[in-house]
Amino acid sequence: MTTTLKLLLTAGIGSLALGLATTAAAQPAPVDQPAADEGDQDIQTSSDIVVQGGIGFRNRSDTTVPTLVYDTDYFQRFEPLTAGDALKRVPSVTFLSDVIESDGARLRGMDPGYTQILINGDRVPGSQADRSFFLDRIPAELISRVEIVRSNSARRTGDAMAGTLNIVLRDGFQLDGGYVRLGGLRFDDGELKPSVGLVYGGEFAGGRLLLGGNIQGRYNPKQKTSLRYSDSPENNSNYATANFVDREDQSDTRDGMDYAFNATWGIEFGGTKLEVGGFYVQTTRTESERSFEYNRPTGTPGPVSGANSLNPGLLTDNANINRIDQENFNVTAKVKQDWSLGETTLKLGYAVFSDNQNETEDEIDFNRATPRFTSDLTYTRVMSNEFSASLDHEVDLGKDMNLVLGGFWQDKKFDTDVRTVRQRFNLTNPLRATWNQFSQDPRSLLTIPHNLGAPTGGFDVVKEGRRDVFALVEGENGIVSWEAGVRYEHTSVAITGLADRDYGIFLPSASAKIQLTASDRITLSGARTVRRPRLDYLTNVTLEEELGDNDLAGNPNLRPESAWGADLGYEHRIGNTGVVGVNFFYRSVTDLIEMANTGAQGSAGSGTFVYQPRNTGNGNVYGVEFDLSTDLRFIGMKNTGVFGNFSYLESDIDDAFGARRFNGQSKYVFNVGFIQNLPTVGSAFGVTYRKQGSAYDRTIGEEVNTTYGADLEVFVEKRFGKNFTIRAVGSNLLDGTKDEVFNKFTTAADQTGRNFDEYEVESERAGPVFQVIARMAF
Repeated sequence: MTTTLKLLLTAGIGSLALGLATTAAAQPAPVDQPAADEGDQDIQTSSDIVVQGGIGFRNRSDTTVPTLVYDTDYFQRFEPLTAGDALKRVPSVTFLSDVIESDGARLRGMDPGYTQILINGDRVPGSQADRSFFLDRIPAELISRVEIVRSNSARRTGDAMAGTLNIVLRDGFQLDGGYVRLGGLRFDDGELKPSVGLVYGGEFAGGRLLLGGNIQGRYNPKQKTSLRYSDSPENNSNYATANFVDREDQSDTRDGMDYAFNATWGIEFGGTKLEVGGFYVQTTRTESERSFEYNRPTGTPGPVSGANSLNPGLLTDNANINRIDQENFNVTAKVKQDWSLGETTLKLGYAVFSDNQNETEDEIDFNRATPRFTSDLTYTRVMSNEFSASLDHEVDLGKDMNLVLGGFWQDKKFDTDVRTVRQRFNLTNPLRATWNQFSQDPRSLLTIPHNLGAPTGGFDVVKEGRRDVFALVEGENGIVSWEAGVRYEHTSVAITGLADRDYGIFLPSASAKIQLTASDRITLSGARTVRRPRLDYLTNVTLEEELGDNDLAGNPNLRPESAWGADLGYEHRIGNTGVVGVNFFYRSVTDLIEMANTGAQGSAGSGTFVYQPRNTGNGNVYGVEFDLSTDLRFIGMKNTGVFGNFSYLESDIDDAFGARRFNGQSKYVFNVGFIQNLPTVGSAFGVTYRKQGSAYDRTIGEEVNTTYGADLEVFVEKRFGKNFTIRAVGSNLLDGTKDEVFNKFTTAADQTGRNFDEYEVESERAGPVFQVIARMAF
């Protein structure tokens, strides 16, 4: 479908909405409550949101497919900045992000590409080649609730091997009135950032309207230290003194602003329900890194010895600046019609993600007879857009059974333009004697502007088309509710310069919920899911020395990975609000995409090879998830709420070097905390503590062990009447750390024989962040 047609359809959605609004004005006043859809909620007043008189708990979902639901009440008191920050408090979600950042969610510890991210039930495009979406782009203030869908259903696309995270934004059927949010954040180095938001919901044009806006300052100052050695402790217990190579000290600051806006309008009349909406998020950010390499493990001396040197020791001085401008845009329209033959739902969506980056890296190398200056510019433009349409029809089969038939159509375009240019020249020797790395900057030495050349990225344009159909039957029989269905997904891929590819896959699924008592139930689910290959793996381009000194060749013939999975869960209701649950999961993954040696010699010469991603292996992922959310009224403490979750995560896979876990999967993650409400004085306070286990990655030429320190957050709030709340929050109170150990090798043979090219220990630290946030309802 052409871009012009997509825009015309989008415009048609708006025209249809306006026309129906005009028609509805002559109809009887609509009922405030929406139809009994999955996930619909009663309308809240703005004062209910601003002043939380009680304690937020995890909801108990009534869906047959196992789903955990967390309303904004569960997150808000700890004032998360983004959807990623909010997800740090739910089961089985880990991150391998920098300290105090939460971007690529790893459900059950698996790579972000294994997790399906939905916004209001719809997939959204991102700039990542693995089709993942970074959740730090969605401000937490826009969220109504978060749903964790543990198994899959024929209703949803099958890209959910690890599960699905559905971020549901506020809409007009959930809020009556408005509120304003105003506050600020103070960071470890004294930097202040604003946080401003405004949300309003009410009747408009015969229906209900919601408008929301948010401006959020983003800032993250980190300090890193790296120590590098020519051998590792596994070969030499005295490596730290005998094999020291160099040390790198780095400051890394990310400074930016997020601007977000969302709007929805919905109306009900007769048997028709119409909803139109959209959201827009813009991020402007500058990532500034300044690093110094020294030939000694301590101290900060000047340039290395040589002519005119005064205080030797500095090897390199590097300044890296990346200016980022990203935009997300999404519009959707849904029409639901009840008529004599059942219920029909049509949904249209158009989404765009653009990523513009200009990165410069300027470095002086003093470890030469004559100092050398190098300046690199990398220009990156990524544009990803998707048009989707879905249609389903539900028919009553009688005896508490329904038949649902549907289809899904999606056209995706992923367009990249990556260009690089380098300038390099020698500098005069006296620079050693006069250079002061703490008052001078390598960027000042660049006197000739960069001139960009031709694109250097692995591909230019990828077009992917999806044509899916599904059928399922659902029903209830006594204490059992169930559904069973099958989905067929057909995918066509077109990449610039390559022949088109088509493939299809059947994805059956089934779930059952057994209500043992009024408080106890068991859930059973089984489903087949899929993960499509990374877009950058599907090219016919060979990237030289991409894997250590080995080359990486694309493979246009890759097949998607697939998995058969099962979930078994038990849940118990505690009183009226509490819930405790345990869930066991298993995934058997086939056609895993792993690197294979083609046998061809690499561009670096003898001993190096060309590697290529291939469908070469199988793997298993399994674990257990526990969660608790309740008050303590059963011991006379009804104003004390406790929550906690623990996930033990395991996997096994074989690669070219033997057995390992799935790359980047933490061994465990847990979060515990409490909230104490003080109703007589209109106050509350609470604490949450989070820790995730170590993770291991192994690729050709490099192995990485990653560990994180614990995260402690505290809040204190004061409520004034029914319309005003002020809250103070301290996060990262334990000065979070991220420690990585890198084993680096020149060739695969060296990696097998443990002949190290470099052994590196890197530590990253960030200090605490303090917020003061006030909300007022109107």
